[in-house]
Amino acid sequence: MSSHEHHAHGVSPAHPAGATVRDPVCGMSVDPAAGKPTAVHGGDRFHFCSEGCRSKFVADPGRYASGMPRPAAMPAGTKYTCPMHPQIVRDEPGACPICGMALEPMGVPTGDEGPNPELVDFTRRFVVSAALSVPLLVIAMGPMLGLPVRDWIGEPLATWVELALATPVVLWAAKPFFERGYQSIVNRSPNMWTLISIGVGTAYLYSLVATLFPDLFPHQFRGHGGSVPVYFEAAAVIVALVFLGQVLELRARERTGSAIRALLDLAPKTARRIADDGTEEDVPLDEVSQGDRLRVRPGDSVPVDGLVVEGRSSVDESMITGEPVPVEKSDGDKVTGGTLNRNGTLVIRAERVGAETMLSQIVEMVAKAQRSRAPIQGLADRVSYYFVPAVVLVAIVAFVVWGLFGPEPSMIFAIVSAVSVLIIACPCALGLATPMSIMTATGRGAQAGVLIKDAEALERFAAVDTLIVDKTGTLTEGRPRLTDVVPADGFDDNRLLSLAASLERGSEHPLAEAIVEGARERDAAMQEASGFEAVTGKGVSGTVGGATVALGNAAMMADLGVAIDALAPNADAMRSEGKTAMFVAVDGRPAGFVAVADPVKATTAEAIRALHGKGLRVIMATGDNERTARAVAASLGIDEVRADMLPDGKQRLIEELRAAGAKVAMAGDGVNDAPALAAADVGIAMGTGADVAVESAGITLVKGDLNGIVRARALSQAAIRNIKQNLFFAFVYNALGVPVAAGVLYPVFGTLLSPMIAAAAMSLSSVSVIANALRLRTVRLD
Repeated sequence: MSSHEHHAHGVSPAHPAGATVRDPVCGMSVDPAAGKPTAVHGGDRFHFCSEGCRSKFVADPGRYASGMPRPAAMPAGTKYTCPMHPQIVRDEPGACPICGMALEPMGVPTGDEGPNPELVDFTRRFVVSAALSVPLLVIAMGPMLGLPVRDWIGEPLATWVELALATPVVLWAAKPFFERGYQSIVNRSPNMWTLISIGVGTAYLYSLVATLFPDLFPHQFRGHGGSVPVYFEAAAVIVALVFLGQVLELRARERTGSAIRALLDLAPKTARRIADDGTEEDVPLDEVSQGDRLRVRPGDSVPVDGLVVEGRSSVDESMITGEPVPVEKSDGDKVTGGTLNRNGTLVIRAERVGAETMLSQIVEMVAKAQRSRAPIQGLADRVSYYFVPAVVLVAIVAFVVWGLFGPEPSMIFAIVSAVSVLIIACPCALGLATPMSIMTATGRGAQAGVLIKDAEALERFAAVDTLIVDKTGTLTEGRPRLTDVVPADGFDDNRLLSLAASLERGSEHPLAEAIVEGARERDAAMQEASGFEAVTGKGVSGTVGGATVALGNAAMMADLGVAIDALAPNADAMRSEGKTAMFVAVDGRPAGFVAVADPVKATTAEAIRALHGKGLRVIMATGDNERTARAVAASLGIDEVRADMLPDGKQRLIEELRAAGAKVAMAGDGVNDAPALAAADVGIAMGTGADVAVESAGITLVKGDLNGIVRARALSQAAIRNIKQNLFFAFVYNALGVPVAAGVLYPVFGTLLSPMIAAAAMSLSSVSVIANALRLRTVRLD
């Protein structure tokens, strides 16, 4: 059924139960009774799979209403690359000189790039070749089905009709095949198009000569009745079947990019901007500038990265982080463009817009990863390089053997076997096996908050056996909090905390911030401090309310001559729990101590257990002291602890482990982790961390916790397993298909493989490989 329906007087006609129509924008099948969006244009009602497709149609109905949407013009300066050979980059669209596949535009898709121009062209050529091949098949194969069409119209006329039907298919529809086949020979890069063009060309030229000059052929070429058999139907049907396979393949390849389009669709097209005078208006997203105030209503997507300046709500960040639980947002919290505001109204100040937003950076990273090559693909490339010449040699041998030793008419058997070998052996399934899985896996990872920088990182992570994790910000929240206030005799909690926080207000150390924040939460009064002095590695001192106050470790207390023997056992017990204890002295005598801890993330323990279940040995490498590090490691079941480590120490640890034969992944989030991330087989950066860490890593987790590593491990293993399945299928298919096409089964079954069956099998192999790769879109990563 067409993508639209004519209706009179505004009333749409009823559709048969189960009938579907085609979305004119994306081509998907739509049930008209499902309540999907519709639009009327030119007296016709069009049905759409989503509101996004309807919006595109309404904006430019002329482009889509014809039933064959025209591709949009690409931006100036667009580069084009091959999906299978990313090293090929051209300024204009065309065919890859290595494999012949159509080059695709590089960079991040706009979301409105329109249909693939190759898909539009190949669909048109498929329709024409299929329409001409059907009557051609009826004439050629009719007698086998009880339809003696050739007898009705006579053998000579039947042959000329076949010629008339096959010629447009071979000379017009198959033109791209011959062009790519010619380029493959010129570039000395034999590929699937080499085999197809030789096979189709051989069948057509032989049949053409047999039709125009039958007397040239000796008796070995003549069949029953003395006529020379022709194979116009084989040439035409092969072209139609190859086009069918290509159309299915191109549509499937578009689905592998659906993750990018889904990410692009997360960002709303407009934002509600609040002017200085308080008036509000909806403006296109590209008109939003840094510093603009924007209102985000319940149910709206957050338009850009920003800071909440008014309101409170829960925000669903699952489409960015992969975490299902909504996050509470209020004044001062950051929000990410593309996330969904649930139940309250927020006013945000735009901080990062356009290409600077996290969503845009995620899309850019996914797009680059999908064009990258996994090392395992080198195997397929090497096989393909030698495979095509070997197939041509097999076809020649089959032709010679059948021609010399085959039954009469031996030369006909020779041509059929040679053409079948050339067609069935097309290495397209071999070439598609790896890139299709990589494209699908990287898209799936983006939906789960796992960003793959390149295909090599994905492949390497599947083989990793040792994971090194930093503590702060990776295992823990990275935001220390005040946990305990323990006063000495003569002091109470409130006074001790007030003195400590008043002194620490002058410090920018994270532990100082935790003490000050804890004092605010407990309503402890703070005073101005004077004479503030920081003693490197020991603590701070100053004057608060006329009293001399010092806060620091045991070494600082010893320097000041303050006896802390009564407090030490309690402080040591707190350190054993992973807390940092800091002593406070007032006017030279002990006042107590405060304890600060960086809380372990709620998801860490479960993630460590899951990583152990996936065969990983987990090592914690941290700059913290030994006692605190071991306390945290013991509570989480971590296999090994390396404490008091500087950045170069982490790097040396990785080099030692790799020298011992381990495959090492390193997870971290800080600037100090960048050298280790670069040294590891796979670096894993927490997206909440420093930019330099993200740049040094092969995998980035949008949500900064270890569950992301669990998902990344599951994804990498599933992707490599999928690639190996594809390669196995492609190898086995060709290993079995070539000898069958050459005729090794003829002595047993007395029949040869038809070139048409060979073409169908070749197309099916490619589609099967892509269908297997698409299974990664639904793989469970939990």
